[in-house]
Amino acid sequence: MSATSRDGFTNKFGVIAAAAGSAVGLGNIWRFPYVAGENGGGAFLLVYLLFIVMIGLPVMLSELLIGRRAQKSVFGAFRTLAPDKPLFMSVGIMGVGAAFMILAFYAVVAGWTMEYTYLAITDSLSGMTPSELSAFFSEFQSSTVGPLVWVGVFMILTAGIVIGGVKNGIEKYTKILMPLLLVIIIILSIKSVSLEGAQAGLAFLFKPDFSKLSGDVILEALGQAFFSLSIGMGVIATYGSYIQKKENLIHTAVSVSFADSLIAVLAGVAIFPAVFAFGIDPSSGPGLVFETLPNVFNSMQGGYIFSVAFFILLVIAALTSSVSLLEVVVAYFVEELGLTRKKATIIAASSISVLGAFCVLSDGAFKFFDWTSSNILLPLGGILIAVFAGWVLGRAKVADELKAHGGKIYLTGILMVILKFIAPLAISAVFLHGLGLL
Repeated sequence: MSATSRDGFTNKFGVIAAAAGSAVGLGNIWRFPYVAGENGGGAFLLVYLLFIVMIGLPVMLSELLIGRRAQKSVFGAFRTLAPDKPLFMSVGIMGVGAAFMILAFYAVVAGWTMEYTYLAITDSLSGMTPSELSAFFSEFQSSTVGPLVWVGVFMILTAGIVIGGVKNGIEKYTKILMPLLLVIIIILSIKSVSLEGAQAGLAFLFKPDFSKLSGDVILEALGQAFFSLSIGMGVIATYGSYIQKKENLIHTAVSVSFADSLIAVLAGVAIFPAVFAFGIDPSSGPGLVFETLPNVFNSMQGGYIFSVAFFILLVIAALTSSVSLLEVVVAYFVEELGLTRKKATIIAASSISVLGAFCVLSDGAFKFFDWTSSNILLPLGGILIAVFAGWVLGRAKVADELKAHGGKIYLTGILMVILKFIAPLAISAVFLHGLGLL
């Protein structure tokens, strides 16, 4: 497939909406608040934002320029740019494998959000005690039929968007979903900060207590920054290949990073004031969204509307990320196996749904896919992407890709230092920490 015949994004807003949609997911709205809660709030947030700028943004920019320079999916990009270096071609293989694994267990969690959206709309959680909410969530997690049905529904929605292509599918729907997501989370934040006692939650989130900083907290913040931006799995490189040559990649990377960070912070603003207003422990862990917050909704005035809006928000965030993950696999099938987009989407979505069913039926499979992708495939992919851009692609080609299309050439020197030295070392620390070696 030639570069001129490839589907692509039509304008800058489409690029940012799609790429931000990939980055903004359950990691921002489900994972970020409870990880921040477990790691001290404000100090964690400050370190997290610092790592977004220092590490996440440069690696995202390198993925974007790799994809656009090659005009190929992540596998084809490394094969085109480094045909005699099989080590870096493995980044494409890991990216496709990571997309399979992540979307398999991600669809399960997304299914939980769809179940809770249905329960919120039907007001089925109203009146439940905290112990009843906890027991209900545990029972639903361990059940079979409900989660399987929701995995299927979620994957059908995801495939329905991807099958339309980049311009008429991904771009079209993310232009609608991302502004809607932003409007909902702003409304939720305004409601949350208006609650009596909300100030304590805002202080927890925005007033750093550096006594709570430790090596583990710093590494958690670095890991959250890295994974939050969807880097290391080939999504950004694949989306980069659909970006027109006239677009400024630095502006795109900054805009996406800003949007991703903004949504994460707004999620904290929507959640922590409500949690403190009702005397809930902010370090409630992964159950914060599905066990703790429904109890808060039950206790607040207007809780029904708040609950419905919040879980719809989770579904939208899950969907914009799942679309990007499925696109990595579909792009590989289309460009490397010669399948039509329709056939590639059906095969990819069906295969991932089967893996998702395994994750529903086996908690071990869920944890294996989660652990392997998060602790091995993504960090290794991130390290190799940074090393490739810094040492293999080199300054001249990086500068050419940035300068030729409106980038600032003086930033290239700083970027190269980060990609050659700082990013590989920092991501290696995340990798070793995930393996329990640091």
